[in-house]
Amino acid sequence: MPTSTATAVWDGRLRDGSGIYRAASGAFAGAYTYKTRFEGAAGTTPEELVAAAEAACYSMALSANLEKAGTPATRVETTARCTLGKVDGVSRITTVALTVEGSVPGIDAATFRSAAEATRETCPVSRALHGNVTITVEATLT
Repeated sequence: MPTSTATAVWDGRLRDGSGIYRAASGAFAGAYTYKTRFEGAAGTTPEELVAAAEAACYSMALSANLEKAGTPATRVETTARCTLGKVDGVSRITTVALTVEGSVPGIDAATFRSAAEATRETCPVSRALHGNVTITVEATLT
């Protein structure tokens, strides 16, 4: 199995410094600051990367699970909202809320919702977050 690599650099002090991250593949890079991360200023955050990783992995895992069940999806679209909060005075990712829409011929909405819930247990990124982050799923068959 491949190993994925990214690099991040932070320059300066916490509140007035800045950082940048880059994927080794060159597929993405982003600049971030204290204000983008903790005050909601425009720009990216490390949590946005977690959200992207979860959305991408979950969509792929749900598609695989539906295919294994004999009902392949024609489309799965997932939005992940990753929330940074304070727990006991320490910043940490507290929740990832997934909203997934799928086009899956031959199944009903209840079956799709059940597959979507089960995918929390099989998605590799969800598994990495398990026990540390609350992951919720809202699933709609389109």
